Amino acid sequence: MRIVSLLASATEIVCALGGGDMLVGRSHECDNPEWVKRLPPCSAPAFDVSVSSREIDAEVRRRLRSGEPLYHIYRELIRELRADLLITQSHCEVCAVTPSEVQRSGVCASDVRQVALSALSLQEIFQGILLISQELGLGERGEALIRRERERLDKVREKAQCFRRPAVVMLEWTDPLFAMGNWGPELVEIANGELLLGEKGKYSAAIPDEQLRAADPEYLIVAPCGFNLERSLQEQAVLERYPWWPELQAVRQGNVAFADGNLLFNRSGMTVSQTAEVIAEILHGVSFGRPTEGVCWRWIEAVAKGDSRRITVSRT
Repeated sequence: MRIVSLLASATEIVCALGGGDMLVGRSHECDNPEWVKRLPPCSAPAFDVSVSSREIDAEVRRRLRSGEPLYHIYRELIRELRADLLITQSHCEVCAVTPSEVQRSGVCASDVRQVALSALSLQEIFQGILLISQELGLGERGEALIRRERERLDKVREKAQCFRRPAVVMLEWTDPLFAMGNWGPELVEIANGELLLGEKGKYSAAIPDEQLRAADPEYLIVAPCGFNLERSLQEQAVLERYPWWPELQAVRQGNVAFADGNLLFNRSGMTVSQTAEVIAEILHGVSFGRPTEGVCWRWIEAVAKGDSRRITVSRT
């Protein structure tokens, strides 16, 4: 079988099932495992994504209203790769290529099978693993992979449950503010945190600025969709423009963590268990193997209330 995956999480799943040698093409976002970057990219953003988060949001909304594409799909390249299976996602029309965009591009012949994944919950993520495994004729491997991931999540739950349950907000975007939904609240629950904004099994949604101020969480995790750790850290300046930012207790206490939203928090593939581990490490200081601070996430310095100067908080 020859597979073109236009979804980063699906590429991870194919590789985790032992089917990596079937991949002949990938999306521009596929980067895990590292070797898949050698495959030809079959998609690209249709606009400049290096601009500010507000400009990205405005352009996405404009394109959705006008019916313009969010992604370029390299139709001729996919045809040259002679794909038997094309994997996309039906969950979100913004974060990756959808079946409708594939149809509009005219990329697929009638003999190319298409599979579209959805990921509103952990259960849907596991169903996606099972679906891909069945498409690849690796159903037993899929079931075994799901069992291992569930066991890994159970270990996080068991290790975190002995700690106090702190209040936390996770942001999926900073300008405007988006509270993280989908499977994110389930991961917070597994890591023994109390999520104040965002709902389990519902889409991430924009919230009024004052809603975050009123929630005033003990911990704040900022993991913008599609941003790696380095790009996420740049959003600190965006959040600091809010006049009430220094008043948040998470900011005053140095409990604001910026994280890799691209590889971890917003990717519905083989990193969801690792994301739960990272949340537990942030909230409780526990680690699962080697600590991930500085690699997957990073604290920012605390700010004294009523003072714009940052003060360093030591961690033990």
